[in-house]
Amino acid sequence: MSELNRKSPERLQDRLEQVIQLLERHRLVDSLLDRTDSDRQDQADDLVYRQNRAELQNKLSELHPADVAYILESLPLDERLAVWQLVKSDHDGDILLEVSDAVRETLIADMDSHEIIAAANALDADELADLAPDLPRDVVRELMDSLDAQRRERLRSALSYDEDEVGALMDFDMVTIRDDVTLEVVSRYLRRFDSLPDHTDKLFVVDSEGRLQGVLPIHKLLVSSPDAVVADVMATDPVVFDPHAEAGEAAQAFERYDLVTAPVVDADGKLCGRVTIDEVVDYIREESEAEVLSSAGLREEEDIFASVWKSVRNRWAWLAINLCTALVASRVIGLFEHSIEQLVALAALMPIVAGIGGNSGNQTITMIVRGIATGQVQVAHGRRLIRKEAGVAMINGLFWGLVLAVIAWVLYDSAALSVVLMAAMLLNMLLAALMGVFIPLLRLRSGKDPALGSSVMITGITDSGGFFIFLGLATLFLL
Repeated sequence: MSELNRKSPERLQDRLEQVIQLLERHRLVDSLLDRTDSDRQDQADDLVYRQNRAELQNKLSELHPADVAYILESLPLDERLAVWQLVKSDHDGDILLEVSDAVRETLIADMDSHEIIAAANALDADELADLAPDLPRDVVRELMDSLDAQRRERLRSALSYDEDEVGALMDFDMVTIRDDVTLEVVSRYLRRFDSLPDHTDKLFVVDSEGRLQGVLPIHKLLVSSPDAVVADVMATDPVVFDPHAEAGEAAQAFERYDLVTAPVVDADGKLCGRVTIDEVVDYIREESEAEVLSSAGLREEEDIFASVWKSVRNRWAWLAINLCTALVASRVIGLFEHSIEQLVALAALMPIVAGIGGNSGNQTITMIVRGIATGQVQVAHGRRLIRKEAGVAMINGLFWGLVLAVIAWVLYDSAALSVVLMAAMLLNMLLAALMGVFIPLLRLRSGKDPALGSSVMITGITDSGGFFIFLGLATLFLL
């Protein structure tokens, strides 16, 4: 129970607050050291300074690398680097893997090449592959030269796969056995290990050439007769992945079949490695975060404490596009200035039409992007999805259009205005539904990220379209 409490989110938040308090005390003592002239006072302050530093270092050493990463991400740059200097060097590599890409960049920039290589040498080949793209090229070359032949070959293998392929998630740390031995022999073999690889729920059965024959679940090893032969107990039809398969498909398979680990085999059936649940969870989280950022028009994950200029560079592109769509919407309104002057109620009601249409479009586009991410939606489904979403928009448009029409009639006592408002609501929601399907499928067909800037585009279209439809109908039928 104490271990559970130590790693609970509430306890971690307490540790973050304690670290912040120690950093404040550290800065205060540091400023006093600069001001004092007395040798005796200087020695006393220096002692307090070292005690604060040791207390802070002890608190950090008690934490899991993922918790230290959380604290580093939660601190402004100066304080982050001060804490980073106090982390024990043998944890550097694990912490670099846990922090976000944006924060990792700031930490690596504060390290010299020897520190980076020392941190990287403590990692496995698959972990090195995750870290290598963020390292300076000369450091990567020096790191490759420092590895033994097996780790160097594994690292090259891992780096040969795209980040969205199963091979990029692959782990080389696994236990293999032969199918012609008894379970007693397997048990004796396992007892020779100091510890088994993390998430070992099955052993991989291979032949003399390394081809996968099946898997032996650990629970079968425990409950079966020690005299049983592996070939008689193993599962011969496990879920397997090709290293070049899409990582998203592997993530769906892990969820569908409740997998903890799964073998990765090449075209010749040879066992290349395995995929573990922790890598899959990390991949799903990263994809989810990337999708949220993309939909808002952010190019990449951003360090919340990054410099102003870095944040500006990350955000400016889609803000520029948003500005263009806003200018288009303003020009649409400008076309109907005379109509608005004659019927002031139009100015009060047109934001409602645009806003409801934008919300409806964002609902549609979110569902379609999610369907694409899970593999349920393909370009070929376009017509069927358009018909379905148009039907939903028709029902919602008629119902909420009628509600809004009644409100407009009560406020302005104009049946004609109410009818125009209901028609505009219906037409704009139909436009939102069509664009909500069309935009992500068009981007998918052109090989681009369907989520990138989707909310910006759908909002721009529904704003301009809503203004044009409502003001156009009002000009035709009311004036």
